[in-house]
Amino acid sequence: MLLELSITDFAIIEHLDIEFQSGMTVLTGETGAGKSIIIDAVGLLVGGRGSHDLIRTGAKKSVIQGNFILSDDNPTYEVLDELGIDHSDGNVIIEREIFASGRNSCRVNGMMINIATLRRIGETMVDIQGQNEHQELMKPERHIELLDDFAEDTIQPVLVKYQKDYDQFVKLRAINEKKHQNEKEWAQRVDMLKFQIKEIEAADLHEHEDEELTAERDRLNNFQKIHDALLNSYEGISGEDTSSLDSVGSSMSSMQEIEELDPDFKQISDDLSGAFYTLQDVASQISDQLSNLEFDQDRLDQVEQRLNTIYQLKHKYGDSVTQILEYLKKIKNELSDMSGDADDDDNLERQLAEIKTSLIKNAKRIGDIRRRFAKELERAVHQQLRDLYMDKAVFEVRFKENTTLNRLGADQVEFYIQTNPGEKMLPLVKSASGGELSRIMLALKTMFAKAAGVTSIIFDEVDTGVSGRVAQAMGNKIYTISTKSQVLCITHLPQVAAMSDHHYFIQKQIHDGRTTTTITELNKQDSVNEISRMLSGTTVTKLTKEHASELISMADEEKARIRT
Repeated sequence: MLLELSITDFAIIEHLDIEFQSGMTVLTGETGAGKSIIIDAVGLLVGGRGSHDLIRTGAKKSVIQGNFILSDDNPTYEVLDELGIDHSDGNVIIEREIFASGRNSCRVNGMMINIATLRRIGETMVDIQGQNEHQELMKPERHIELLDDFAEDTIQPVLVKYQKDYDQFVKLRAINEKKHQNEKEWAQRVDMLKFQIKEIEAADLHEHEDEELTAERDRLNNFQKIHDALLNSYEGISGEDTSSLDSVGSSMSSMQEIEELDPDFKQISDDLSGAFYTLQDVASQISDQLSNLEFDQDRLDQVEQRLNTIYQLKHKYGDSVTQILEYLKKIKNELSDMSGDADDDDNLERQLAEIKTSLIKNAKRIGDIRRRFAKELERAVHQQLRDLYMDKAVFEVRFKENTTLNRLGADQVEFYIQTNPGEKMLPLVKSASGGELSRIMLALKTMFAKAAGVTSIIFDEVDTGVSGRVAQAMGNKIYTISTKSQVLCITHLPQVAAMSDHHYFIQKQIHDGRTTTTITELNKQDSVNEISRMLSGTTVTKLTKEHASELISMADEEKARIRT
């Protein structure tokens, strides 16, 4: 769930820090106070499209931060693991900055990512349902996946097997098509790959060999320079005429004679001793280097020849030995794909035929499962619609069989609805008025809330166009969803606000000629006052307060019923 939200210099918000809880949270306030701006900020946090126009006037950037805490089985973790993003403490901290230049900066648990990746993570965590945008439910191409989510336990094993076979089928089909498109080019490509593999393998390269050989060549080419430097260094330290080692040794002996007379003398004596033995070790090392130093013209020629071979390979296959070896691995895999099963046309065609037969069989099994669960879904949605006073509405899952197989099988699925008797069944996205569409969306969302797996569901004024008993029914449904997932809800309906576990009041204030948004969590009495305002408009009376208190008491009874 969304635990903490911080917004800085975003639209009319100067700065807000909000702590959210589980259950159902409502945000209320006058029109234009900034309620939807808060939801827009959450939308940006999970990958929504941002613009520098959203930056508060006079600011250089907008900063939005959110701290999410997830259940152990949340699908977000799989995405984070794939991306290499640490989540060991169970928290997911997202930060997004929008700069006046138009640049965006996105971080998840400290790792910089792009907006596409942020959107991929965000869609597993937050589902924002707006008045005019109902996201996945309003995308016909997503209806088949929603049905599969509803039938998950039964359909998943068959679908996983089908998709594994389908991926293999697509791979083999591409090989077969590529080969038959141009047999001559295919053969030429195979011959070239074989030649390149033979040429690289014949060189018998090993990692970083070019760097090691270059260092050895430089040493051999600079033999005289190295010899003279070592000899001069050795003579300076241990030479017969002028020996630095002897001089330091003499000084060390002198200081040892007086080191007991003063602590400072003792320190000097110790330092001289250290210098003496260090010089002695250095002299020994230089002597060993001189003893082992020899110039080998044959070895230099071998190194030059080897480097020339590597240079020729670099010119063809990469800028380093590492890149050449990576290229070798790549072309060996390509040759394996081209020369393995594909070498035998009959074998390849046989494999394709066998896999296609299996795909058709499993696609039919998947279709049968979908049709069985579609009937269960229709019955469940009808019950939800009856609860929302759309008892005459008819919900239907319609199927159309594809002529070709795809990764989801052979079915096309779309949700249809008839809102009133005598009307035609129409696609869900074209079927209803604003109030009806809100109720349909809520009925479906109640069914899919658990299957969706998201940690937070946000309703942004989805109750527009309803009132009275329908408003109460929608409040009940939203609360039902909140028992499975955290819900944040912007509403103008007192019936919905009364169902909340937590109530925040949003208002605009003007300071020094600037408009800013503030947010306040309401206690029980403040919530009564706010719901009174929602009931009566501008004037709050004793009667409206009594009505608000009664509404909250009735809501508490309804919540207890839902929980049981």
